[in-house]
Amino acid sequence: MRTTRLRRLVVGAVALLTASAALPAGAAERPGHQERPSHGGLSAVIRYTEYGIPHIVAKDYKSLGFGTGWAQAADQVCTLADGFVTVRGERSRFFGPDAASDSALSSATSNLAGDLYFRGLRQTRTVEKLLAEPAPRGPSRQVKDLMGGFAAGYNAWLRHKQITDPVCRGAMWVRPITSLDVAIRFYALSVLGGQGGAVDEITSARPPTETAPGAKDTAPDAEALIRAVRKRTADAAMGSNAVAFRGDTTANGRGLLLGNPHYPWQGGRRFWQAQQTIPGELDVAGAALLGAPTIAIGYNSHVAWSHTVSTGVPFSLHQLTLDPADPTVYLVDGGRERMTKRTVTVAVKDGAPVTRTQWWTRYGPVAASVGGELPLPWTASTAYAFNDPNAANLRFADTSLGFGKARGTADIVRSLTRNQGLPWVNTIAADSSGHSLYTQSQVLPRITDDLAARCFTGLGRTTYPAAGIAVLDGSRGECALGSDADALQGGIFGPARMPTLKDAPYVENSNDSAWLTNADRPLTGYERVFGSIGTQRSLRTRGAIEDVTAMAERGGLTVRDLERQQFANRVPAGDLVAADAAKACAALPGGTATGSDGKAVDVSGACPVLAAWDRTMDTGSRGALLFDRFWRKLSAKVPAAQRWKVPFSAADPVGTPNTLNTGAPGFATALADAVAELRAAGIALDSRLGEHQVVVRNGQRIPVHGGTEGMGVWNKIEPEWDQARGGYTEVTSGSSHIQAVGWDGSRCPVARTLLTYSQSSSTRSPHFSDQTRLFSGEKWVTARFCEKDVLSSPVLRVVRVSEHG
Repeated sequence: MRTTRLRRLVVGAVALLTASAALPAGAAERPGHQERPSHGGLSAVIRYTEYGIPHIVAKDYKSLGFGTGWAQAADQVCTLADGFVTVRGERSRFFGPDAASDSALSSATSNLAGDLYFRGLRQTRTVEKLLAEPAPRGPSRQVKDLMGGFAAGYNAWLRHKQITDPVCRGAMWVRPITSLDVAIRFYALSVLGGQGGAVDEITSARPPTETAPGAKDTAPDAEALIRAVRKRTADAAMGSNAVAFRGDTTANGRGLLLGNPHYPWQGGRRFWQAQQTIPGELDVAGAALLGAPTIAIGYNSHVAWSHTVSTGVPFSLHQLTLDPADPTVYLVDGGRERMTKRTVTVAVKDGAPVTRTQWWTRYGPVAASVGGELPLPWTASTAYAFNDPNAANLRFADTSLGFGKARGTADIVRSLTRNQGLPWVNTIAADSSGHSLYTQSQVLPRITDDLAARCFTGLGRTTYPAAGIAVLDGSRGECALGSDADALQGGIFGPARMPTLKDAPYVENSNDSAWLTNADRPLTGYERVFGSIGTQRSLRTRGAIEDVTAMAERGGLTVRDLERQQFANRVPAGDLVAADAAKACAALPGGTATGSDGKAVDVSGACPVLAAWDRTMDTGSRGALLFDRFWRKLSAKVPAAQRWKVPFSAADPVGTPNTLNTGAPGFATALADAVAELRAAGIALDSRLGEHQVVVRNGQRIPVHGGTEGMGVWNKIEPEWDQARGGYTEVTSGSSHIQAVGWDGSRCPVARTLLTYSQSSSTRSPHFSDQTRLFSGEKWVTARFCEKDVLSSPVLRVVRVSEHG
């Protein structure tokens, strides 16, 4: 019956085509015209519903990839093309070597550094070798077909359509792509937390010589290294929330999932919404990352899942003991091993090609920086090699594809166990049978606490307990990472070692470690590299646990409760701080405080505003902007240990620390600076948040609710402050593809979705800001998953795309 229903879906879609047969592939048919299915080649039916969301139907995986590539190009051709220039290592050729690079696909600060890295990958055929591995170590035939089809669909769109987006219209760098380009883009996403986060240090590493002396033989600054790694860890500034509820907490005994990933609002790491269907084989909806042909976060008739960036450190450092006679030779158990020298040449716009050398070891590339952010010197006696196990991982897509086919949380676990492909995220899932799941199943270097005790260098003994950054003695063979019997590759943990919690009343993660996934069932016993145990949680985690615990205890939950949670916009920092801050403000002598510039500021007007503030970041909230600017400045001026009167206690991790220390040096200064800043921008202290926290789209200001990481707001928004323009006029990252999913016993999931920044990045598209306006109004898209719902859309537009036009 399932196969018959899905076959009817294709027939119904083709029968409802609504564009002219005389037009090229991808153009719309006139109502009532029926087009015959293609007898050969790649083709797909794309049915567009509200907000430009495509429902792609195809006969096989390659054709599904074709339809996905076509539809993504239609919405995001300039952003996609820019990313493909990146992974081909050609940014210097088109944009110049010194310009800022594409931050979506690596940490490179210049085009030249990024090109040296990606050209090196191509030169060594790194990704081709992974593609040649048999599944599950390498990609399955289905994923290879999706990649090949995606490239073909993207290229077909370029042949048949004219680019109207002024960002890349007529640009020489918009060119056809290959399936290898698609695969390398996947690879770039996998190594973002490892090699991709150290591109500058890998491509600029130089051995010390008389003409280019190395750093002094001193150990790196451990605290500086920790700060640099935390800053560069994949998506460290973005994060995510997700919660799954077990059936006995819901109104109908079925599971519920709320996914709220915090991701960039611009560039090549945006999400893109779609439904993908192969009759009798696959039917899944959700969001794909740009350039990827698989749904990364989504749902189907049986299960829904989301991801959050994990605390696991997906790389390790190996301290090399060098041969005194040659700094490109390192010692292992007394034997000499020569580094591999990779010479890479990059074409440069308006200049001669640039050639640089990279140095590689048995552990990975040498990473070095003198005076850079990542303090890893290459001296005459010591260097540091960067081990990234995800450099052997091209299994991300198969893991996601397995999720799309899952019929429950048990199948989610099976896909994770079989494919072992998630590089730096946790997984939270719920299903229609009432199960809940949290698991930190990711590719991590196999750093056991026992290995750490035996093999850490002096640097590692500081960085590992504090931040999970392993620095191993590379001169001893006994310090190799070893293997788990159930791991697909050497040097990583197997599935049995992953922190996992099944069927708890709720499972929640807001980018802290697995420990408090459920406050009543804390997870312990995992190795430190996965994350900490018994340590202070972020305000976002604390607020989230308070919220979801209350929801689970109340019970009778529905999708509507998930919607309310997403847009509650409660500020945990405000609940803890605002009343005390208002009282301390009112007690300041003369109602004045001294700012950072030494000038006295009248802050008396701020006191009643803070007292009356409703403790939310809603667009209509008065006092929210004042508290936001005050809290940012206080957090920067006053260390966490001095900010609170009651310190953290592992016995009360959700309730501590608490009670603002208004006597701490910096409190009054932060208040004065916030008041002075708002007045300088012409902003009233009691102005509504939505008057000054906005995004500007095609000249129109759209109010934005939500708040920054440090205040603990679930609906996280990271805006850019522009005092000259009167507030926050852009959002860099935050709530992105939001989904609230449940089930009602039918085959149609009850799903509400929202893509906060909208489906297209082209200012010419009708879907450039339509969902952004929905987000501003705290409204949702009612998802159309089942055939009857898709075909009943009042704005249904159906197109048939094929290779042959």
